[in-house]
Amino acid sequence: MTDSSSVLGQERTAVAAACRRLGAEGLLIGTAGNVSARVGDRVAITATGAVLAELTDDQVTVVDLDGNVVAGALEPTSELDLHLGVYRRYGTGAVVHTHAPMATALSCVLDELPCIHYQLLALGGSVRVAPYATFGTPELAESVLTALEGRGAALMASHGALTHAPTLDKAVEHALLLEWACGVYRHAAALGTPRVLDEHQQLAVIEAAIARNYGTTHPVPPVQEGNR
Repeated sequence: MTDSSSVLGQERTAVAAACRRLGAEGLLIGTAGNVSARVGDRVAITATGAVLAELTDDQVTVVDLDGNVVAGALEPTSELDLHLGVYRRYGTGAVVHTHAPMATALSCVLDELPCIHYQLLALGGSVRVAPYATFGTPELAESVLTALEGRGAALMASHGALTHAPTLDKAVEHALLLEWACGVYRHAAALGTPRVLDEHQQLAVIEAAIARNYGTTHPVPPVQEGNR
């Protein structure tokens, strides 16, 4: 096996594992949704019709950036053009598309998920809702690509959600974060009108996160002899 085929084999394994995790979390139901990861000019992507919560490596197909199958025996997802469009426009490393319950519910009623919690800044802030178009069409791909401008996530009207990131692990984390935020919004809206973080508040969070290296672990500084 060549180095390149070995790497692609690892990506197929990683995509299958990501699908099983998302399925266990309730974000992927049945055959609805698709996941991909890019290595250079190759993309490992879920096959159409596969049960994603039980996905195996051989149900992940490898295509080039023109959509030609280069490895695998199964046809790729019908949303292949959407995934490839994200890679071409944003140069990202992985794409996750789900029909997660909360995200899908909000996609049916909102034009935008506002920034009601500072953790949404990890996705770029408020999450736009791409206008509805039939699945697998160029119209859907274009509307989602536009909604993703400057963002790590978009909702798809009356359809679902899409996240992307430099790595597959991060794209999965973004999908989980988006579903959590949609749940928070839904519960808050049931109690009243959710407050939205304004631009000043968002900037303050970003500055604090940078200053504190938020989101990473920090070792306890060693005790100096004179401070014992």
